[in-house]
Parts: sequence; structure tokens; C-alpha cells
Amino acid sequence: MPARDTAGRAARPARRRHRVPLALLLPAGLGLIFLVLPLVGLLARAPWTTLPQRLAQPGVLTALRLSLQTATLATLLCVLLGVPLAWLLARVEFPGRRLVRALVTVPLVLPPVVGGVALLLVFGRRGLLGSWLDATFGVTLPFTTAGVVLAEAFVAMPFLVIAVEGALRGADPRYEEAAATLGAGRWTTFTHVTLPLVAPGVAAGAVLCWARALGEFGATITFAGNYPGRTQTMPLAVYLALETDLPAAIVLSLILLTVSVAILAGLRDRWVGAP
Repeated sequence: MPARDTAGRAARPARRRHRVPLALLLPAGLGLIFLVLPLVGLLARAPWTTLPQRLAQPGVLTALRLSLQTATLATLLCVLLGVPLAWLLARVEFPGRRLVRALVTVPLVLPPVVGGVALLLVFGRRGLLGSWLDATFGVTLPFTTAGVVLAEAFVAMPFLVIAVEGALRGADPRYEEAAATLGAGRWTTFTHVTLPLVAPGVAAGAVLCWARALGEFGATITFAGNYPGRTQTMPLAVYLALETDLPAAIVLSLILLTVSVAILAGLRDRWVGAP
């Protein structure tokens, strides 16, 4: 008979404490220091006394506003295109599905600058699609705010697709089968059954996608340039400020750090939670 506590419930077995080998503890501590020390340095060098004035500077507010706008628009674009793509990968068997999944995840490992060059070759004025867009509709994407949105969406969409596909694979398909037996079509089942089932996964993927878009640098500066008020987002403003005004670069970095910590805190139970 298992032991029971005073309330009659089965008592949990006590966890045995094992001594941590020094050969593991030492490199683990060094790894933690390596990750935390730069953040400590950023906080230690922050101009706290002049922080409110620096946050109110027009250049900072403009870069922050542009970053929030473009990251939000890029996330909406990723949701619009990425959720159906994730559903296709999770629910439909078709030849080459593994190849498609691998291609979707390429931007995760592709250097962002290379992604920016690839976008230029496709959407530039002489690109595969850019020349047609320019000649037919007079639309030019490089070095515009729309180009920033496109670059951010390119590097951020895999985060959404992976999260939503994982949620779809973990959802119970019997609910969708029950809806189909009741006469619901594919679209009705998707919008009324599938999406509510995976809504937490979609939300988590969208937040990660938004955070990645907010911090994008390489593809943005390559494809959209660094024009204040038009394409200069927060990471680009940090890069420019490093050359002329180090305290301003630190303030901008603190804003991005705050956003990152807030996102991790909001998703800790889903992504970094541990027993």
C-alpha cells in the first residue's frame, strides 16, 4: 500500500538529492556567466540618470514606432500565410512534404544578410518578380517601409509555422472527424474546430514571430536600407548609435532587452517551464 498523507492522498515519493559532479558544475557555471554577464554589463553601463530624456528623443521614438508597426504588420502577414502552411504540413500527406518542411525552416539557419540579398534578387527592380511589379503596378519594395515588413516576415515566419504545426500535431483529430461526420466542410471545420483547438499555439507562435521581427537586422539593412523614419528600425538605430552616441545605443538596447524579457515571462509556462 502506498503511503498517504493526513488528507488521505497518496504521498509523493521524496526526491533523492544527488551530488553534482564538479566536472559538470564548473562548465555549467561558466556557461551561465557567459550568458548573463553581457546583460549585466548592459544594465551597469545604462545612463539611468538621463534615461527619461533619452527615451523621449525624437529619433528613439521614431525608431520605436516604426519597429512596432513593421513587426506587427510582418506578424499579421506571417499569420495569414503561415497558419495555412502549417496546417498543410501537419494534416495533408503529399509527395515532398519533408522537403517543403525543410525549405520552410531554411530562414532559421540562413544568415540574415544572405536572406536580404535573396530578397533583392527576387523583389528588387531587376529581380524575378520586382521588375514585373515595377512595370505593371509601379510598386517598388526595396528601401521602403514595405520592404522592412517583407524582410521581417521572411526571417520570422518559420517560428510561427513550427509552433502551429506542433500544436496541430498535438491536437486530437477526433474533433475534426466528428465535425466532418456532421456535415461540416473543410473550411468550416478549419475555422470552427481546428483553429480554436490550436489557438494557444497560434498565439505563442505569433508572439515569437513578432519578437523575431522586432529584432531583425541583417535582412532589413540589406533589403530595405537604413533610412531614419522610413526603414530605420530599433536594431538599425542601435547599430548607427554605436558609432556616434554609445549611451543612446545602450538605451535602445535596453528597450529591446525589456521586450525580450517580457516575452519570455509571458511564454515561460509553454516554452521554458520545467517541473
